[in-house]
Amino acid sequence: MRSAVVDTVFADPPFNLGKDYKNGYDKVEHAEYIAWCREWILESCRVLKPGGAFFVYATPELAVQFATILGERLEFRHWISLTMKGTYPRGKRLYPAHYALLYYSRGSPRVFNRLRLPIETCRHCGREIKDYGGHRDKMNPEGVNLTDFWTDTSPNRHSKFKVRPGVNELKLIIPERAVLISTEPGDIVFDPFGGGGATYQAAEKHDRHWIGTELYDSAHIRKRIRENYPFSAACRPQFHFEKLFTHEDKQHEVLRGSEGESMQARTGTRFP
Repeated sequence: MRSAVVDTVFADPPFNLGKDYKNGYDKVEHAEYIAWCREWILESCRVLKPGGAFFVYATPELAVQFATILGERLEFRHWISLTMKGTYPRGKRLYPAHYALLYYSRGSPRVFNRLRLPIETCRHCGREIKDYGGHRDKMNPEGVNLTDFWTDTSPNRHSKFKVRPGVNELKLIIPERAVLISTEPGDIVFDPFGGGGATYQAAEKHDRHWIGTELYDSAHIRKRIRENYPFSAACRPQFHFEKLFTHEDKQHEVLRGSEGESMQARTGTRFP
């Protein structure tokens, strides 16, 4: 990929926990894992446009290590906390009650859209949970500002909605918010770990162009787009994605395709 061609990167990498991601088991020595993460993080920074945004979803333990790498190239914006619902014991540790969504940008953000949420109500009685300091009548009728503490979503997609049984997948709302915060219609979103295709669905839903990679079979991603956006799936890509790439011999080896594999086969963005 050429440098400075992508508006937003959203990455949900494997966490090196020994899970089967259908392309081999995710477990190597920690030093090897961090070295590999350094490569894909810095390459993702390279392809970002000035003002572009980089979101990385991770456990807190990994997020503090990723932050050091991200800080070499980008500016810190937020550590977004996504709450988890359980409180099971974890030996001599507090229960990890949140996942981290790191938000960095290449310089000052070119796009920063403020999102609002509906005022939270009790699911039992229907009444508003907070009194907002007695200033409820002065609040914006469109809702409250989104903060860096997300309590209205869980980290993983429910098992019955997963496209790959037994593999963790993000709920759509997580990459969707990242896309809405940092891009405008027509911008380009890149996800280097396609997974279940949530980022691509979020981009398609809001009229952003998207491109991504996935080591496992991409049939499940294609199926997801066809089921939700059959018109787009039947069309040619709506922008010249070939211009995002250089000849493979000039690419960093992390992003180099398999020998004999065509660029068309390795790109996924409003595919024909």
